[in-house]
Amino acid sequence: MVQRIREAWASFAATRPGAAQFFVFTVLSNGITVLQLALMPIFRWIFSFTALAATDFQVLPLGTNEEGSTLYLFDYAAGELPLGGGGLAYFLAVQITLAIAQFLNFFAQRNITFKSNTNPWIAAAWYTLAYAVITLIAAAAQGLYRAPIYGFMIDTLGWGATGETVADVITMIINSAISFWVFYPIFKLIFRRTPEEDVHSSQAVSTTSAAATRPSE
Repeated sequence: MVQRIREAWASFAATRPGAAQFFVFTVLSNGITVLQLALMPIFRWIFSFTALAATDFQVLPLGTNEEGSTLYLFDYAAGELPLGGGGLAYFLAVQITLAIAQFLNFFAQRNITFKSNTNPWIAAAWYTLAYAVITLIAAAAQGLYRAPIYGFMIDTLGWGATGETVADVITMIINSAISFWVFYPIFKLIFRRTPEEDVHSSQAVSTTSAAATRPSE
């Protein structure tokens, strides 16, 4: 049975490599999302024992809201959600969770999905840049939906702590969805696979050049 599945997958991957690659990317991304869903509440619980939730984290002003208050790119006002913005505790919980997830995602997608054999340091540099840009985009989007989601789950539905956990899950799913659709085309660019013969040729040229420039004894 297992052998049949392997053969069927090998045949599918050979005939439709793009679809197979996207399927593997989706499976790994969903696995990373599950990890994020588990880590987010844990970090929020850890930070609940600190004063970080009472610490404002409102940086990079973009303008003003309709009521006249300042609009921040990272808007985490002091106080527990939904009355406050979660403060520095919420910001750190989100960012630490995303950082761990994306660190694991880099190696999983590079080695398993795209089987890239190009320079890993160059790929890591581009990946870090993409991660920073996507973090800014996700932060701007979260400023629009975070408070309404928590308010609806905790106050409107009256779910209390359960509603807060459900809101955690929803916000992380939205973050993961943004990352999913933005990262795939980026991965296609930075996780390229050079044909093996080209790699061997480059290595041979480097070896020959080194030998030619080595002083004779």
